[in-house]
Amino acid sequence: MRKIRILIADDHSMVRQGLKQIVELEEDMEVVAQASNGEEAVNLAMEVQPDVILMDINMPKVNGIQAIAQLKEKGCSSKIIMLTIHADREYLVKTVQLGAAGYVLKDADSDVLIKAIQSVYKGQSYIQPTMTTELIKEFTKGVSEEHSNKNQNLLTQREIEVLELIAEGMLNKEIAAKLYISEKTVKNHVSNIFKKLNVSDRTQAAIYAFKHNIKKD
Repeated sequence: MRKIRILIADDHSMVRQGLKQIVELEEDMEVVAQASNGEEAVNLAMEVQPDVILMDINMPKVNGIQAIAQLKEKGCSSKIIMLTIHADREYLVKTVQLGAAGYVLKDADSDVLIKAIQSVYKGQSYIQPTMTTELIKEFTKGVSEEHSNKNQNLLTQREIEVLELIAEGMLNKEIAAKLYISEKTVKNHVSNIFKKLNVSDRTQAAIYAFKHNIKKD
């Protein structure tokens, strides 16, 4: 069985050791490298090419946000999960924009971290549920001024309306009531949205909408 290879980047040794113990309780996971600062994390990531990187934000020399940017510039294919104390929308939005696949708070239960690792390894996005609301707020505020016609044109106007309501956290039944259509029709729209955007769940769809500033005309 191939194990998920993980790099831990955190400037606190006790945190790294604690994370290592949590991760390696899983039979399909192993920690292949540890870094105490962002510069070391970038160098090690390029050297060992881990599947997943658990990245702290506050680190010396190069912080976690700068490290993400550098890794993306270097073409690193590792999936990055921000593991941080920061519950601020600003950090969440910035790291998602830079390409982080996950965002988990350090006070989360260990099963949340394991689920995040498993999700991003499969190519999905994982935002800790308590932080998803912050991303949705940013989406509805329309923070991005860039408009991607290419991505928007993938969807019909009705699908865009449904996607906006998904991003607001509405369930299919609530969307149906809001748009005066049947719940079955909503399910069909949601299925089409997932296929067109190549996502597998509502959180990923909301993240996609946010990244590409998809809105109805």
